[in-house]
Amino acid sequence: MSDLSVISSGRPLLLVGCGKMGTALLQGWLARGLSPDAVNIIDPLADQLSEQFPTIAEARLTDNWSSVSEITPSFVLLAVKPQTMDDILPRLSAYVDGGAVFLSIAAGKTLSYFAGGLGKEAAVVRAMPNTPSAIGQGMTGLCSNAYVTKEQKTVCAALMKAVGEVAWVENEGQMDAITAVSGSGPAYVFHMAEAMIAAGEAVGLSADDAKRFALKTLYGSVALLEQSGEEAGVLRKNVTSPAGTTEAALNVLMAEEDGLTQLMTRAMQAAAARSRELSE
Repeated sequence: MSDLSVISSGRPLLLVGCGKMGTALLQGWLARGLSPDAVNIIDPLADQLSEQFPTIAEARLTDNWSSVSEITPSFVLLAVKPQTMDDILPRLSAYVDGGAVFLSIAAGKTLSYFAGGLGKEAAVVRAMPNTPSAIGQGMTGLCSNAYVTKEQKTVCAALMKAVGEVAWVENEGQMDAITAVSGSGPAYVFHMAEAMIAAGEAVGLSADDAKRFALKTLYGSVALLEQSGEEAGVLRKNVTSPAGTTEAALNVLMAEEDGLTQLMTRAMQAAAARSRELSE
């Protein structure tokens, strides 16, 4: 927890929005030893959250903006829907002069957007987590503007590591690619699972057996890929016998014109393009 030692009751973390992702982050911070007295939360469902997080004092859990107007946060984590950001930023701009760092997980909201809403000298970090963060298995891409110090970047990374792994990029334009690969990526895997289950039924398995074999195969294959240290292509070749069943299937999946690589590339290009459109 040394990376989070700058967050204290006197200079707390202000969590704006505590929905699914905000809750996952909060649980991760508390599990890693962040003091409940070092967190202030503002959310419309503050009453319900007080039941879920009884260690956080009622005074630090509120749905009233005036209740947090007097604090001096060291970090402000924005975990609200992008469409509500225009209404929220004016309430937070006073924290800029206090040296707060703004860490946003709102999709499509760029560094220049926050400069416009908070002031051009606001220290802002943009993060793109994905849904496996809900179980501590997330992957988050991070980028910052020039006003964020090296030490502050370390704290922001530690905050997001509470729900998985992180990686920094220097070029904000790469966030569109991260969105396409990682942010939207879980949906591709879920659809792959859907397809494998449906295909399993089509070749003769019951619905339950198709689901069981497909999901365990996906899980085990990813674990093997991560733990073996081998490249994906090497593992694919290892399981493919010449003229065998796997080769027969891969001849379909790796067709030159409409194989899985070509299809996935087009899909991610579409996602990245849409990400750019949403940020304009």
